[in-house]
Parts: sequence; structure tokens; C-alpha cells
Amino acid sequence: MFKKIGIAIMLLAYLIMPMAVMAEEAAAPASQPVAEAQAAQPPAAPAPPKIDTGDTAWVLISTALVMLMTPGLALFYGGMVRKKNVLGTIMHSFIIVAIISIQWVLWGYTLAFGPDKGGIIGGLEWLGLNGVGLDPNPDYAATIPHQAFMIFQMMFAVITPALITGAFAERMKFSTFFVFTILWATLVYDPVCHWVWAVGGWIRNIGALDFAGGTVVHISSGVSALAAALLIGKRKGYMTEIMAPHNLPMTVLGAGLLWFGWFGFNAGSAVASGGLATSAFVVTNTAAAAAALAWIFAEWIQRGKPTVLGAASGAVAGLVAITPASGFVGPMSSIIIGLGAGVLCYMAVSLVKPLLGYDDSLDAFGVHGVGGTWGAIATGLFATTAINSAGADGLFFGNAALLGKQFIAVLVTMVYAFVVTFVLLKVLDWTMGLRASEEEEIMGLDLTQHGESGYSS
Repeated sequence: MFKKIGIAIMLLAYLIMPMAVMAEEAAAPASQPVAEAQAAQPPAAPAPPKIDTGDTAWVLISTALVMLMTPGLALFYGGMVRKKNVLGTIMHSFIIVAIISIQWVLWGYTLAFGPDKGGIIGGLEWLGLNGVGLDPNPDYAATIPHQAFMIFQMMFAVITPALITGAFAERMKFSTFFVFTILWATLVYDPVCHWVWAVGGWIRNIGALDFAGGTVVHISSGVSALAAALLIGKRKGYMTEIMAPHNLPMTVLGAGLLWFGWFGFNAGSAVASGGLATSAFVVTNTAAAAAALAWIFAEWIQRGKPTVLGAASGAVAGLVAITPASGFVGPMSSIIIGLGAGVLCYMAVSLVKPLLGYDDSLDAFGVHGVGGTWGAIATGLFATTAINSAGADGLFFGNAALLGKQFIAVLVTMVYAFVVTFVLLKVLDWTMGLRASEEEEIMGLDLTQHGESGYSS
């Protein structure tokens, strides 16, 4: 059955590929010759950075959109757990907004984007936002206040550890989760963010591309989620009791908010209001739609019915996959990326997870780890300077080297995130304990960890 699905996707890609290449090459702006008289003039001094109100407004709106994604994730995850754990699951995402907002201001931002130290980490010069003011920083965004860029990036740092919580939902102690979030953000997210996005970061220096967080956000969180699921172990009754989602309308509402907020996630990463933001906006929506369709058709073929949960999960998978490529590919390529994400993530969740037997409660690895990996690799296939001259051409546009760079970024991030997360959780298990007790887990984390119930009856 999966062979048939794969053949269908390959045939569709074969048909779409020539159109994608022709359309995106045609989009390349014509070069403008420089007049001889102009060439003879000495170069003018660069104009000092100046705040553009349109760019600033767009980035601040995008910041709000990305912030909304984490409460959206709370609803998406909250609807998929059992009724006795809905508040505990929502609390994970909600409180992370508060935890990381403080961590980012105090030390997270300077570690992630501060002056480079050997390509590995940012220095402490911007500790407590010292020197991060209202004037632009030309290294990152020359037309918006530095603090606008800082808080936009904060929302990425917020949602990334929230994604991991789907792997250990319904069984981790809240106190251990709280400490884990702070340490993971500091030891995993901030260094990987610096490698990929900061001036001087070593992955940025080799030329690997990640427009809005396929490597930084989704691979790092997805692989960390797998480490957490393996280490913390299965839920009591896993594979012997029914653990169906208790509120699918809540999950679909969360998926809709994620889709809505993702426009800020991807289009906002242009850090300017213009053509590149528009392109990223279009391909984000297109890939999500293609992945939702691919997922439901895959399960329709395999199980005989397309599910609402499948449509929601497929849309999120497409959003994950297009994230790294969103500023480098055109609409036709985004359809292929979305179709691939829908099928690959569906197979990871419905086939690979049961085969290997691990309990990734809400499929954080299956969607974000697998989808982020496919998106990063697809960037190496479909990226084109016709869309973004600051990027690079991928394999299908004549540059095989980019694909190799993408593989390096993916593999290093996977290994680093998995190892550090595993060690970190091991230490926390020895010192604090990872899991709620068996009695607490049976009773539900809402009552045992928070003294509350999500429903009155």
C-alpha cells in the first residue's frame, strides 16, 4: 500500500518538476547593467541604518502571530491527550511563554545572537539586553529596532521547547519539566540558533540554508522529543488501553491557530515588508494545503477513511517542512515539499512508530523531526536564487553542493540535540526524577500536579 502511495507521489513530482523549474527560473529578476559613468565614480559612503515604519510594523505583527502559535500548540496538544491530563498539557505550552521570555532577556538572546565566539556561541556582551536598544542592528535587520528583532526571535525560542512536550505528555513531573525547559533552551536551542543564524555561526558560514527554523526549531525539538520518549518510557497502559484524543475540535482549533500564526513565523523571517515576505507567505499556505491533502489521501488508501486528526496533523507537517525553504522556493516547489511532508510524516506516525514501539505521545518526532528533516533536505533540492538572491541554488537548479551542506547541518543538529537532551534528562532523572508516580499517572496530572480539573463533570 505504501509502495503505491510512494509511486503516486513520485509521478506527481515528475510532472510538477519541469513546471517548477521553468516558473521559478522565469521569476529571476533581469540584471541591470551599470553605466560606465557610474562605474567611474568613487563608491558612496553607505547610508546609516534607518528605521522603516512599514518593516517594523510587519515584524511586530509577525511577532504577535508567532506568539499565538504557542497557545495554539497548547490547544492542538491538549485536545489529543486524555481528559484527565488536558490542563497539565496546556500548562506546558502556556508556562513556557513565561519561562523563555525571561530566559531570553537575561541570557538567551546574547548566547544565540551575541557577538560570535569561535562560531559556536554568542558572547555575554548583550547580557540582560545590555546594548540591545531601539536603533537598528545592521548585522540582522537594518530597518527595524534591534529590540524588535530580539523579541521576534524570542517567540521562536518559546515555541521550540513547547514542541518537545508532546513526546512526554501525560507522564512527566511538572517540577522536572520546569527545570528541563530552562536547561534545554540554554544548552541546546541557544547554541544551535547561533550556529545557523548568527553572524559568525559555523553552519551559517558553510552556506547551509534555514530561512525560518527547520533545523533550529523543528529538527532540534523533534530529535530531542525522541530522546525524551525513549528515556522516560511508555505511558501506563500504552498499547493495551485506549488512549484516544478526548477533544478533537480543540485540536483542530489549535491546528488552525498554528496555520494562522505560521505566516508570521515564515513570512516574518524576511524581517521586512516586501516581496520576499510575500513569497514566503504564499509558499507557506501552499505547502500546508498540499500536506493536509497528502496525509488524508494516504490514510484513506491505507485505512479506508480520511480523519479530521489526519487533516490537522498533515497541515502541521506541511508547515514544518516548508519552514526552512520558505524564503528560497517558489509555489510549485512548495507543493512537492508539502506532498512529501504529508506522506513521510504519516508513514513515520502510522508505520514506523508502532514498528519500533516507542511512545511519542503526540508525535512530536514523527511530525517535527521527520518533517523538519525533509524540509531541510528539500531546501537543498529546490532552493533558487530566483526567489532570494541572498540564498543559493539547490540541486535541481544546478548546485549539488548545497544539498551536501544541508545534510551536514541536519546530521550535526540531530546528533547534538539528541545527545545533550539524553544526558540532560539522565541527570534530571538522577536528581529530581522524571516521571510522576504510577498512582499520580493513573489519577491524571491535572489533579496530581496542579490540583485542578479541566472539566467539572
